[in-house]
Amino acid sequence: MGNILDRRQILLAGIAGTALTLPGCSSIPGFSMTDAIRRLLSLSSQQAFATLLQPGGFYDSNVARIALPDRLGGSAGSGVLGAVLGSSIFRKRLQKELNRAAEKGAERAAPLVADAVRNVSIADAASIVRGGPEAATAFLRGQMGGKLIDAMLPGIGGALKLASNDVVGQAIKSVSGFDVNALASDINTKADNAIWKSIGAEESAIRADPQKTNDPLLISVFGLGSRI
Repeated sequence: MGNILDRRQILLAGIAGTALTLPGCSSIPGFSMTDAIRRLLSLSSQQAFATLLQPGGFYDSNVARIALPDRLGGSAGSGVLGAVLGSSIFRKRLQKELNRAAEKGAERAAPLVADAVRNVSIADAASIVRGGPEAATAFLRGQMGGKLIDAMLPGIGGALKLASNDVVGQAIKSVSGFDVNALASDINTKADNAIWKSIGAEESAIRADPQKTNDPLLISVFGLGSRI
């Protein structure tokens, strides 16, 4: 357990370091719109991963919680799993296990997002500043494409295979033609969506109240008195 926490603390420290070294934060007169977008994305992703990489980070989040695949009882709590294993306690245990696997994927995703924020080319930053509450997040996601999905799958698949109990195995056996690889793919896609939703929610909150960041650049660009 200690090693897991140490690894997550290192990841979060790296993301925070990226935020602190972005240009344009110490000298407001010389800032650019590109600096503002990078700063916004850096802080949004830092805060999102700070939550998601905590134990229970996905499951405890109203934004990021991973739902059971439809083939395992899905959103209605029915289907094959409901008929065969039919226990709300079992489904809850299974859902927690799947959300723990998503955490392992997020560990791999975090440094990729931080690196992308640092290096992404922003052609029209002013339009992103003037855009909707999650405009910067949507832009970064479009630039990264499926990189997070590709990176997270080994971590999620490995976590499912190494699950310490037989909850995942029982669930898979209850569905004909469904295996751990199919389950990992489902969780991987949902984890990708959950990560971007979490970053977008953080961006929206910063835009709504930039003063809470205590960041002069963000306050200047996104504050009520700003003029773009």
